[in-house]
Amino acid sequence: MADTAVQTAKKLRIGLNIGNTLEATGGKSETYWGNPRITKEFVQFAKASGFNAIRLPVSWDQYADATTAKIDSAWLGRVQEVVQYCIDADLYVIVNIHWDGGWLEENVTPDKQVANNHKQKAFWQQIATQLRGFDGRLLFAGANEPNVKTAEQMAVLMSYHQTFIDAVRATGGRNALRSLIVQGPSTDVELTNQLMNSWPTDTASGRLMAEIHYYTPWNFTGMTKDESWGNQFFYWGQGNHSATDTAHNPTWGEEAEVDTMMGLMKTKFVDKGIPVIVGEFGAMDRTSLTGEARTLHLKSRAAYCKAVTQRSRAMGLVPFYWDVGGLLDRSRNQVLDSLVLNALIEGAA
Repeated sequence: MADTAVQTAKKLRIGLNIGNTLEATGGKSETYWGNPRITKEFVQFAKASGFNAIRLPVSWDQYADATTAKIDSAWLGRVQEVVQYCIDADLYVIVNIHWDGGWLEENVTPDKQVANNHKQKAFWQQIATQLRGFDGRLLFAGANEPNVKTAEQMAVLMSYHQTFIDAVRATGGRNALRSLIVQGPSTDVELTNQLMNSWPTDTASGRLMAEIHYYTPWNFTGMTKDESWGNQFFYWGQGNHSATDTAHNPTWGEEAEVDTMMGLMKTKFVDKGIPVIVGEFGAMDRTSLTGEARTLHLKSRAAYCKAVTQRSRAMGLVPFYWDVGGLLDRSRNQVLDSLVLNALIEGAA
């Protein structure tokens, strides 16, 4: 547990989200959203593929008693088992409370503040106690993408973060020094730069990190139909604009934007000794494209992933690619998207 947050962040090179699995809600099963159970072999395959960290999004609320907030012991044990897979593979691993039905994420409001702080405390007391024995390669993240747009909401979010930190520290042992991660408002770079102007207190010195996510420009990374205010971007990056499908070329949000956004986080946090996790980033695969358009789109996705990885690392931020099973096959332990994987590993290098 000797490493500070800064020292830990320097050892984090490139991370992989095992998404749509432990955080699946609705069916009380990690397979409910269609992905297989996480295996020790898959975690080892992720390591062999070039990742040295794993982010485990986790749901907890559906496994907890609605009255007492007591989490099912079998579920706590399953999360511990997957963390052990990561530690056995000598990977760093982040465990969070993900969307989790939205109890915290969609209710960062004064009217829910007291009740949510009670639940936040209860959940983290149990999670932290269960996982207390792991060394400093395990990090905790108090939330995922807390929906915050105003200064009033930001004050509520900071109370949730403080509750998280205090609950973890109170469990003692290695948790007294574990690196903990707190999320910016909506994990949005610009909102974080604008609104996150205070910082939680901590009994441990230099053991906190900040988290943002990066899906900019949304026209390229996630937008699924052209709108009156703007079109989808099928292409991205220098040298990757289409000569024939000009309506879907990017009009903003390319390499210079990555530098600007990551630079804001460098100035606000990294330069002050607070590491920043880019907890999620990626771009959708537009499988409906064909021919030259498809080829150029795939080249653009790879360029995007390499640029975000490379440029965030250059600014001192730690990138974690968001994957729900399209990059690495979790059943057969095979690479499904070598273009993107190579881009990520090259960017991290």
